[in-house]
Amino acid sequence: MKTSFISNIAIQSAMRLTISTSQNEVQNLQKEIVTGRYADIGVALGAGASRSVALNRDLLRLDNIKDSNALATQRLSASQGAMTLMADNAQSMLEAFITVTSTDDAGRLGIAKRDVQTALEAFTGAINTSSNGEYVFSGINTDARPLANYFDPASPAQAAFDSTFQSHFGFAKTDPLVSGITPAQMEDFITNTLEPSFTGTDWTTNWSSASDTNVTSRITRNDLIESTTNANTAGMRSFALAAVIGLELLGMPLASDTRAVVNTKAMEYAGAAVSGIDNERSRLGLSEARVAKANVSLEAQIKIVQLHVNSLEEVDAYEASTRMNSLLAQVETSYKLTSRIQQLSLSNYL
Repeated sequence: MKTSFISNIAIQSAMRLTISTSQNEVQNLQKEIVTGRYADIGVALGAGASRSVALNRDLLRLDNIKDSNALATQRLSASQGAMTLMADNAQSMLEAFITVTSTDDAGRLGIAKRDVQTALEAFTGAINTSSNGEYVFSGINTDARPLANYFDPASPAQAAFDSTFQSHFGFAKTDPLVSGITPAQMEDFITNTLEPSFTGTDWTTNWSSASDTNVTSRITRNDLIESTTNANTAGMRSFALAAVIGLELLGMPLASDTRAVVNTKAMEYAGAAVSGIDNERSRLGLSEARVAKANVSLEAQIKIVQLHVNSLEEVDAYEASTRMNSLLAQVETSYKLTSRIQQLSLSNYL
């Protein structure tokens, strides 16, 4: 018969290892109970972990698109609010021109000029609206203020008008010779000289710092929309042109028939401003509707992907709790056994 030597130190070491392993498993089970997910997806799913990673990546992408849509919705909402104010002021300006049709009364012309100035100031404030630190009417130049203040003493737009007027007629706008401008000359100036100065490089140099390219937003995996408009659209330029005609030309000491031409052209451009701004409001309204539909679709996709993720990663909280209680009991028993083994000593029996 052969006997083997077993020390109590060896037994204690084995018990400590058992306790350490059980404690780690208890920590993992506690995490699973709290989160409802496997503590270690790789260990729990094995080869299936790659599918879990792919699904979570899809879920993250969908959540990012949804967050981006929230920003796009903010931009669209800010743009719509500002354009509502612009359209209202364009209409007010048009009504001001209508009230002075066929009149040379200085008082009424002064009131109309004041109304036009108020409308242009409100328009400038609205078009320089920002959302989340970005100008919404600057196109992709979101850090640039889209429209210069015409009433600034150093305004390049005002200096450009004065220069254009003098170059065309050969005298300044304050010269008494303005009273001799004929209807044909005034119409030629407005149509062939002034209007072109509100397009192309003249417009972007003297008035606008906006880009013609609008901000685009991805609202689903495959759909892009323009989530802004810009200060270079026809309606915005028509507003500025109508306002300048009202401010600079309508109150000049002109002949009645020449002033009638000025007023007619001012109403024409103010009407174009109203319709142009409304067109942009409608276009952005379609974008808002597409974002709303996209969000409904994203919510459905997120729920479906989340269900698949849950089916892979979710644990049975009741089972995990039962296992944890069992392990805790084993750990407690191991503690007691280890304590008793430590008390085993030959000296206790001598």
